[in-house]
Amino acid sequence: MADALLYDEEMFVFLTPDATETFLTPDELLAKLKEVLATYVGELPRELTKMTSAEAQAKYLIETRCEFETAPGESIQWYAVRLEK
Repeated sequence: MADALLYDEEMFVFLTPDATETFLTPDELLAKLKEVLATYVGELPRELTKMTSAEAQAKYLIETRCEFETAPGESIQWYAVRLEK
């Protein structure tokens, strides 16, 4: 059986197209993705259009993806990381 710590997402690294790397808590990542979705002008993927709120869309992205295309050829990425204490 897998160790539960493997699924503990205490921190994420968030990458932008200009190669900026930012460390975010889960709550900060949720807020950042909501912000991205609020300013997104393209056509959302079908599974996101079924959701009624930006919060539900952002949570879905966190749980199912690690990348979101913000413009043709440009995307943001996020990965769970474990920081050494």
